[in-house]
Amino acid sequence: MWYKTRAFFEEAGGIVIFTGRFFSEVFKPPFEFKELLRQCYQMGNKSLLLVGVTGFILGLVFTLQSRPTLMEFGAESWMPSMVSISIVREIGSVIIALICAGKIGSGIGAELGSMRVTEQIDAMEVSGTNPFKYLVVTRIVATTLMLPLLVLIGDAIALFGSAIIENLKGEVSFLLYFNQVFDALTFADLIPATIKTFFFGFAIGLVGCYKGYYCSKGTMGVGEASNSAVVYTSMLLFVIDFIAVFVADIFNG
Repeated sequence: MWYKTRAFFEEAGGIVIFTGRFFSEVFKPPFEFKELLRQCYQMGNKSLLLVGVTGFILGLVFTLQSRPTLMEFGAESWMPSMVSISIVREIGSVIIALICAGKIGSGIGAELGSMRVTEQIDAMEVSGTNPFKYLVVTRIVATTLMLPLLVLIGDAIALFGSAIIENLKGEVSFLLYFNQVFDALTFADLIPATIKTFFFGFAIGLVGCYKGYYCSKGTMGVGEASNSAVVYTSMLLFVIDFIAVFVADIFNG
């Protein structure tokens, strides 16, 4: 028990120090804009299909599951409002962030872990390149910028999937559906949900880079780094989400 507690605090301390190093490096020149754009493409464009499919199925399933309950109370007309607020405020951002943690976080952990065990990072240090700046800073900034865009796209596709079900089951036109959606949503729903996705993206990039950058134990450690990056990030996402909802409730209250 003592060993596990000590290991937990050592890991937490290591992540805090790693975060401090990131903030000390991110504003110092030279800036790796070319690598940053490449990482944005890798993480954004190549995750788009997965996010789109996830959002579409989310909208379909959520509407199909909610519709019978609302019909019992004769409240089918509230379906667009309920679905849009639920997806935009909470469900869409959390589920898409978890999907991206599995794809992007594990990919970063495996990539940097393999570079560490094959001594590519050590070779960069010897050649005079700053590997932390080139490998870590660019990836964390890319995930922080790309995740909000992916969440917005996923939410829009989820609402489109919900509109299809309403059009088929309830004979609600797309125009009427989205008029009710935009009437229900306010900036108080959209802004806090968007802000927390920046923190989600930062957490995904930070933990993935940390686990990969300090990977050890040879090739076996690469798998462990990839797996633990997903597990740690998933737990951290729920903690960040709770804090974000708690803070938003204070301001709204």
